Amino acid sequence: MNLETVMQELEALSKERTKKIYMSNGAHEPLFGVATGQMKPIVKKIKINQELAEQLYATGNYDAMYFAGIIADPKAMTKADFDRWMDSAYFYMLSDYVVAVTLAEADIAQEVADDWISSGEELKMSAGWSCYCWLLGNRKDHEFSESKMANMLETVKNTIHDAPERTKYSMNNFLYTVATSYTPLHDLAVDTAKVVGPVEVQTDKAKSKFINASDNIQKAVDKGQVGFKRKHVRC
Repeated sequence: MNLETVMQELEALSKERTKKIYMSNGAHEPLFGVATGQMKPIVKKIKINQELAEQLYATGNYDAMYFAGIIADPKAMTKADFDRWMDSAYFYMLSDYVVAVTLAEADIAQEVADDWISSGEELKMSAGWSCYCWLLGNRKDHEFSESKMANMLETVKNTIHDAPERTKYSMNNFLYTVATSYTPLHDLAVDTAKVVGPVEVQTDKAKSKFINASDNIQKAVDKGQVGFKRKHVRC
């Protein structure tokens, strides 16, 4: 399948309601509005195709960019490639659920994520923290430095309340993910989340809202989900 064929198949799956939902979350034209589950039959035809993924991502069409992340070959992508994808990720559904997810399957994931976290740029920082969430929820505990993860928890504790809005969500999710998926630091993550407490985030609406990792951690503990690992990162 080539670029034109894939774009035609994606457009045929478009739903106006889905498009409106994506746009309400920050997506803008061009986009079709394709539910991610509807993409699976096309993915089965293509499997992994980095060249086609690059062509799709370059269209700037949200649905095509999402699809690109599913068929990309993360191990064939360099840091420059991921930086280029990140530069085109104009809202969090791309930064955190396309670029960060794709990066999480690359051997250079931690290196690139560390660079983004220290960038000072909202979506890059968000993607970096999100990447660690995907990594921790998939890879074995021994693949991470316990001291590094502890230092990252300390960073969250000291900076989350002053972080950019979208980054707050990802840092909050990092607290939750360490507590539920990285057992060596479960207790430290629980304690850190309690110290952090509710985090205020601004929304598009007039009122702000509060997110609280402690509440979600306790729900996971109650359900016996500590130690959770997903089999695959991408769909």
